[in-house]
Amino acid sequence: MAKQKVLLEGVELAYQQQGQGTTVLLLHGFCGSSAYWDKVLPLLPDDIRVIAPDLRGHGDSSSPDGTYTMEVFAADIVQLIGKLDAGKAIVLGHSLGGYVTLALADKQPELLKAFGLIHSTGFPDSEEGKAGRLKGIQTIQEKGLPAFIEGLIPKLFAPAHLESMPEAVQEAKRIGLSTSPQGAMATLEGMRTRPDRNDVLKQAKQPVLLVAGEHDQIIPAERTFVVDGGSVSQRKIDEVGHMSMMENPKALADAIVAFVRSLG
Repeated sequence: MAKQKVLLEGVELAYQQQGQGTTVLLLHGFCGSSAYWDKVLPLLPDDIRVIAPDLRGHGDSSSPDGTYTMEVFAADIVQLIGKLDAGKAIVLGHSLGGYVTLALADKQPELLKAFGLIHSTGFPDSEEGKAGRLKGIQTIQEKGLPAFIEGLIPKLFAPAHLESMPEAVQEAKRIGLSTSPQGAMATLEGMRTRPDRNDVLKQAKQPVLLVAGEHDQIIPAERTFVVDGGSVSQRKIDEVGHMSMMENPKALADAIVAFVRSLG
C-alpha cells in the first residue's frame, strides 16, 4: 500500500490508511515503521478504518532536532488525528508505540475511544535499561545505525523463530535501517527518561487491550498485564516474542478485531 504524507507542526508524517468506519491507529515500535503492520493489515476487515503512521524519525517521516519524548510523539498523533478527521479513535501501540499511547491517554484521554498496549508496558526503564539506552546512542555514534540494528532485531523474536523465520528477521532489519540515525538516538533518549504510567492503565475510563507474547525477551507478560477485570482485555499469544505482527499476524489481527467488535 502506498504511503501518504501529511505536514504537521514541525514534522512531516508518512502513514498508511485503509478501510472505513471505526478508526484504529496502529503505532509501531522503536526502529520500526508502519511496515511492521504489513502482514496484519490485510487481515483486518474493511469496516475498520486503520491509520498506521511512521512515527517521527522512523520510516518515511521526517526527523526534526531535539529529544523525542513520549509527549512529543503523542502531540504528533493528536495533530494527525485532527488532520485526518479521525474523531474518537482506538489507539493501539506496539512497544515504543505503547509508551506513546500511554502518554496520549495520560494527556488527552478525551481523544480516545479505547487504547491498548501490544508487547508494551507502563513501567519506566530500570537503571539497567537506562544505561542500555545510553549504550545504544554510543553504538550509533561510534559504529553507525546498521551495527545497532544488527544487535537489536534478533532480541525481538522468539529464539526459535531466528532459525524458522529468517525472512521475517531480515525484513525487520530492513525496516530498522529506514530509521534516521538522529531519530533513533532522539528516541532512545526519550524512552530513557519516560515516567511510570501504570497509573494511567489503572485509572483508565476507556476499555483497554493488553497483548503479550509468550516468549517476549524485551517485555515479559507480567510487565504488560498489570491490570485486569472490568473493561480490560488480556491476550497472551503463544510461541511469539516481541513481534507478533510478524511472528503470528493472524493471532494479533484476531485479538484486534475481537477488541474493536467488543466496543460495539
